Amino acid sequence: MPSNTPSSSPAENENQLLLREAKKIATALGKMFTPSCEVVLHDLTHAQHAIIAMENPLSGRKIGDPATEMGLARIQDDQFPDVIQNYESQFPDGRPAKSTSIGLRNSQGEYVAALCLNLDISLFNTMQQVLSQLTAINNHEASLNEPLKSWKLDDIRTEINQYAATLNTQPRALSSQQRQKLIRHLSDQGMLQLRGAATAAADALGISRVSIYNALKN
Repeated sequence: MPSNTPSSSPAENENQLLLREAKKIATALGKMFTPSCEVVLHDLTHAQHAIIAMENPLSGRKIGDPATEMGLARIQDDQFPDVIQNYESQFPDGRPAKSTSIGLRNSQGEYVAALCLNLDISLFNTMQQVLSQLTAINNHEASLNEPLKSWKLDDIRTEINQYAATLNTQPRALSSQQRQKLIRHLSDQGMLQLRGAATAAADALGISRVSIYNALKN
């Protein structure tokens, strides 16, 4: 009798193969640099449950957690750089980190996965100057500061209300320029990496989710 189970398409098979092989790399890197380097593999085809492999979970995240803001940016924009290297970030407890994010594409040029490394440089900051190259941060990547902290949707609404209050207005009455500044601030704080964050921010500001993403591109 013919099987009722639908067969996977060639593209799906390719994506699964890419993810399978990337898991091996994530595991090997994590074991190589334990305990000082967190290695995270994101499945960008399932953004809401993106993390599929993790070694040395220094940020407290876990398998099944959603994609970060950078992962969402890759999904939204196929022109996003393949590699963002040695940018400054930080763990939830305040420890400084040096991070690298590598996007993996399939044969169609679509982002399928992101392999991310977050090195705890607090372990090396007191060492001799010979380690300075290892802990160096590229200043031109400073704008990509990505706090690795988990936020709640209520935190976003509170931040928006407090910002509007400092201007003696309501969130929905903010000017376009004020909204853009606020959205950039939320992004810099890492708040927009939370699942549903863009929708929550858009609802509070009375704009569309698309407007949130457009503000981040400008």
